[in-house]
Order: sequence, then structure tokens, then C-alpha cells
Amino acid sequence: MNERISKVRVTRGTNLGRLAAGQAVKTAGTRLSMIGRSDHARAVLAERSTMRSAEQLVTVLGNMKGVAMKLGQMLSMLDVDLIAEPYREPFREKLSALRDQAPEVPFPIMRKVIEADIGPLSKAFVDFDTVPIAAASIGQVYRATIRDGRQVAVKIQYPDIDKAVKADVQNLALFGKLMRPLWPTLGDNAIFDEIARNLETELDYLREARTQHSLARQYSGHPFISIPDSILDLCTPHVLVTEFVDGAPFEQMRALPSAERDRLGEVIYRFYIGSMFSNNEFCGDPHPGNILLAPDGKVSFIDFGLYNRMDSVNVDFERNLLRSSAEQRADDLYELCVGRGVIDPASQTSAQDFIDYVYAVAGWHLVDEEITITSEIATSALVLAIDPRSSQFGGISHQQLPPEHVFSRRADFLTLGVLGQLSATNNWHRIAREWLYGEPPTTEIGRAIAQWQKSTVPQRPRFTTSAE
Repeated sequence: MNERISKVRVTRGTNLGRLAAGQAVKTAGTRLSMIGRSDHARAVLAERSTMRSAEQLVTVLGNMKGVAMKLGQMLSMLDVDLIAEPYREPFREKLSALRDQAPEVPFPIMRKVIEADIGPLSKAFVDFDTVPIAAASIGQVYRATIRDGRQVAVKIQYPDIDKAVKADVQNLALFGKLMRPLWPTLGDNAIFDEIARNLETELDYLREARTQHSLARQYSGHPFISIPDSILDLCTPHVLVTEFVDGAPFEQMRALPSAERDRLGEVIYRFYIGSMFSNNEFCGDPHPGNILLAPDGKVSFIDFGLYNRMDSVNVDFERNLLRSSAEQRADDLYELCVGRGVIDPASQTSAQDFIDYVYAVAGWHLVDEEITITSEIATSALVLAIDPRSSQFGGISHQQLPPEHVFSRRADFLTLGVLGQLSATNNWHRIAREWLYGEPPTTEIGRAIAQWQKSTVPQRPRFTTSAE
């Protein structure tokens, strides 16, 4: 790195903006103080328009299925404690209405869907619990036993959900207009286009079944990660059957001692973020409901409807963006983003402004220090990403991330939200250097994974570490 970043530990706190108080704004040490910028987030979320927008949000999305739950999951990452006290509980209630809104479809109706695809239940199952164990954005999940004795999870699409999703997609533009008074850049953001594209991908259960089967084979024998296999013979366009994971839910993981939460956080970070740089593929739906702690201590990941593969050119762009940021090469970062259309050179955004903005929203894995991720950091980063309104970041609001990178940024922010709910601590940058620079792992988990890969997985070509 070009400059040595000062040794300051970032821990819990309500005022992250003052962590590096006393240091010059443009010095490397202030990179720590940029992370989150919770003061700005608090100011934005405390506005009265927040409640008006929340009311409009619930009204517009109230009758939706797939889109409402997907947006509810994303918004549930927001730390409502950032909101001023008079508005906190009403906002929490309205947010809960979105997050918990799952279509209540009686089993007789759902049974018609599954039997239309595979025939009578007795043909494939010896036991089928008719009480759903979960409600996904486009289907309900049941527990059953197949004829060979294996316990399975059966996800069945809601009747006519494909029509509902297509109708929801048409309403996304209206949602963006309603949210623009609160977050002006949201209407110009590519996030709604990304949701529209990928919601329809989630409807393809056969694609998801093949993806999950491939991942189950890829992670077979992994020391820390397990992927339940799909039962391909029983999967259809409207029914997804996978091995059942009898694991502890995320809420129980949050109650574990800090050392164990740190361990789980590293595994989650490696799976959701590291896989893009290591394998050019990643899951775009990091969410607490998709993470279980298996009895053997492994982290089990489920739900791969939003699984994406990136062209190596786009992955290299992401890698070079993070490397130039971590090395504080502001001019190189600026030119890199101008070249990809992220920054309009005619705007008022300077190279220094842009790198400061990058640190504010992604500094948690750019700073070479041990950092505890809190829900406040996650919320602040998300607010700044979609609403960089301040004297320092005002020009950023006119920039545009290319569509091929919106999906990966969504995964990045949602992973940050998951880690924030765990309050996990690590030197995230030191882990990231494995896939940014090809450096050997510095953690016990990283070394164990490297040993497993060496003994079971053909070695991948190493990428170049030359500067962009």
C-alpha cells in the first residue's frame, strides 16, 4: 500500500464520524472515520418525510407478493435506532408490515400446484407436513420425507406468482417516484432494474435446482460451509426439493459468544463476497433467513434463486476498483470509473471526493484494521450509497453504476447488513487481500480452506497483481 494506515480500532459506537477526530480530513487516518458516516444517516432518517415515504411505501407495495417481500428483506437491514425517537416505533411497525408480509395460501391450494407437476404426493413422499416452515418471496416451504427416507425441504411456488411478479415489476417505477423525496438518487438508481431482472430469474426453479446441485458438489467436504443438495428428479418448474437442514436459525447465531460470531462472520464474508473474485460467481441474496448453523458447526447456505455469474472482465474491474481504493490511488480510481461510465467527467466530482465516498460506503473491507461491523455501520453505508447528499458527496448523486455491477453491489451491502446483525469483528481487508492480491491467508479459517482446496480442487490460474 502507498501509505501506512494509522492503527486505530473501529468498535461499537453511536458517532463513527468522530472516531478519528483531531486528524486532518485528507489524511489516511481519517479513512476510519469515513466508514458509515452515521451522523448523515441519522439526519436523513430523522426527517419527517421518512414517515410519509414509509406510509406511501406500504400503500404501494401492500398488495404485492414477490417484490414486497424482497424489498422488505432489503429494508430490514436498516437500523431503526438511527431514526429520531418520535418516529422510531411507527417506522418499525410499517417496516415490519413489509418484511413479514407473506401470502397466506392454504395447503389445499398449494397441493394443487405440486400435484399438477409431480402427480399425487404419495408418489414421491412417504410423509408431508402440511404446515409451512417458511414463506419465501415467491413460494412456501414445507418439510417432507421422500421415499428413500431422506428429510427434504419442498418449496412450492404460489399459484399465478409469475403474473403477480410481472405486475409488481411494472409498479417499481412508481415506487421509485414515491421514494424520490426521501432519497433523490433512488429514482435514478439501477437497483429497481436489477430487482426486476432477477425476480423473474427466481421464478425458474429448475435453474435454481441445477445451480444448487452444482454448488453442493463444489462445497462437498468443505471445512466450514455446507450446501444442501437439490433432488433433481423431483424438481419441476414450480417445485424445488432439497435436502433438509436441521440447523439453528440466524437469531440463535446472534446470541452466541463474540468469538463464535466472529468465526461465523468470516465464513459468511468468504462465501458471499470471496466467491465472486475466486469463482466469478456469487449469491446475490445474502439474508439472515438464508443462513443456518448446522449441528456440525458448519454454516449452511440455502436459497439460490438469485445466483449470478460475472464475466471475468467485470470481476477484474471490481478487483481493480477495490485495490486502487485500498492503496489510496485516488486519481487511478477516478480514471478507472470514468472509463466505465461510473463518473461523468463533466460533473463536479473530484478524484478525492470520490475516493472519500468509496471509503464511506465500503471502507470496512478497505481499511487494514480490525473492525467490528455494527448495524449502524451497515445502515449508514446503505443510506450513503443511495443518498450521498452532503457538501462533501453531493456530486456523487449524479453518478451511475453500470447494470452489470448493480447485482454485486447489492450482495455487498446485504452481506454488510448480515455482518452488522452479528456484530462480527475481523480485519476484513486482510481476508480480502487473498482475492484482491493473491496473498496467502492470514486467518486460521483461511488456511484451513486453502489446504482443503489444495487437496480437493484443481488449482485455478492466478490472476495478475499488476496495477490497473
